[in-house]
Amino acid sequence: MDYKIRECQADDLDTLIVLCAKHADYERATYEARGKKEKLDAALFSDNKKLYGIVAEVAGEVIGYATYTFDFSTWKAQKFIYLDCLYLEEAYRNFGIGHALMEKVIEIGQTENCINMQWQTPDFNEKAIRFYKRIGGIGKEKVRFTLPL
Repeated sequence: MDYKIRECQADDLDTLIVLCAKHADYERATYEARGKKEKLDAALFSDNKKLYGIVAEVAGEVIGYATYTFDFSTWKAQKFIYLDCLYLEEAYRNFGIGHALMEKVIEIGQTENCINMQWQTPDFNEKAIRFYKRIGGIGKEKVRFTLPL
């Protein structure tokens, strides 16, 4: 399958929001699309970027995305790249596109002199866990907490 991995652009935002909703549904989470376009536009494209993104495109259509941030590890005393989201439309899985998205984020982390890449997935997402292990990911048993503010 022919595909292209490229940086996310402002005109991708409507599609990105749809993919985010599908991603949330896949992970059994709630998602409210209202107001997200403006917030994502500011996070991805302002002078004070908070988020970075790449998309996968097939025949001119965005069919997947990966978003990431940069953070700092106290223990390692070095910067790391954090993969916030990775999602592909189901029809485009198992063609190497997810692997290509991961490879691009890894390449960006290496270019930015990051010590490692970190990410998470729900424990019930067995397909993703198998994929991450297949590419060399090492899982750590932790419990993630969220505190609404």
